[in-house]
Amino acid sequence: MSALNTAVPQPNTPRKLEVKAHVSVPQTENSPARILLNEDAFVSMLYLERRRAERTQKRFVLVLMDISRVLVDGHKIRNVQKMAAGLSSATRETDIIGWYVENSLIGIIGTEVGEAPQKVIQERFISKLREVCELALGKEKAAAISVSFHFFPEEIGDADKDHSANIALYPEFARREERKRLSLTIKRAIDIFGSAAALFFFSPFFAAIAVAIKLTSKGPILFRQERLGQHGKKFTVLKFRSMRTDCDSKIHEAYVSQFIAGNADNAAAGSDTNKPVYKLQRDPRITDVGHFLRKTSLDELPQFWNVFVGDMSLVGPRPPVAYEYRAYNVWHRRRVLEIKPGITGLWQVEGRSRTRFDDMVRLDLKYARSWSIWLDLKILAQTPAAVLIGDGAH
Repeated sequence: MSALNTAVPQPNTPRKLEVKAHVSVPQTENSPARILLNEDAFVSMLYLERRRAERTQKRFVLVLMDISRVLVDGHKIRNVQKMAAGLSSATRETDIIGWYVENSLIGIIGTEVGEAPQKVIQERFISKLREVCELALGKEKAAAISVSFHFFPEEIGDADKDHSANIALYPEFARREERKRLSLTIKRAIDIFGSAAALFFFSPFFAAIAVAIKLTSKGPILFRQERLGQHGKKFTVLKFRSMRTDCDSKIHEAYVSQFIAGNADNAAAGSDTNKPVYKLQRDPRITDVGHFLRKTSLDELPQFWNVFVGDMSLVGPRPPVAYEYRAYNVWHRRRVLEIKPGITGLWQVEGRSRTRFDDMVRLDLKYARSWSIWLDLKILAQTPAAVLIGDGAH
């Protein structure tokens, strides 16, 4: 077998793949027959296994075998049957085998792989797969097969600089975008025209706010912060500066970590209510002008530029900073993965800052599941009232 690749080959453009019939594996002894699932079925099982892992906190590994180069001769069906039979005998009954990409990539979902180091798990799989491939195809053809490993949940350490999702674990994303291509094009058009109009309309406010910030505190007018966008990709978000320049983010980092875990102390946050709040109230780092900007959400106006250039959308989940993302539970991460972040969203118009974090995430995931142009327009129509009422804005 050739040296193992760690990257999954991805086509440049989405392809409509023909779905073949299931390939049955002969029944052995009293064990039920196993099948090589077709592409649709395997992707569905991968989705369900991710959900199961989120609940149980038991990780799994997705193994992808690129066999496209051994299916070019006239013995394709026989070779696939041999491979399927070999994989069935070499894997556990609880493991799942099927087409990740029809007639190209075979996927194996190794369920509940325990706490063994990734290197150990890879070596065990490689040993089994080499034996299966050489027995089924011979050493020459087996050498043309490449294998990659993708563990879920993805490990994220404090020192990690790249929080991008491993898209190989989420094949349904490309399918969803393909189905909603027209709607996404319309959404992007609304973002461009809406953000351009907002930048023009609010230009007098930009000038007035810039003067107020410069006259009342030292430092730049705009605050630039690295945030995580769709699929965990980093971008720089723009806001009007509402804090002093000599601030330490650790006070907010500590509070947000407690809030995400459900252990936030409202007294420590400066809240006079019994409801939990996402942002620190009476934050000593905020300037007098900054309090007004945050209360009225005027500090967010520069983000219309982020929308215009495509980093954000008018409607979507709020983009988190890296230390927030590292504090997430596994299922929380889906709010970053499934849709582009926005300036406003269901959280802002229904919960704002006075909602428990789990409920915030559920609102974001609800939006991602039920997203439509009409829902975006409805949220945009409700946003001005939510801003004017200012409940939960700090």
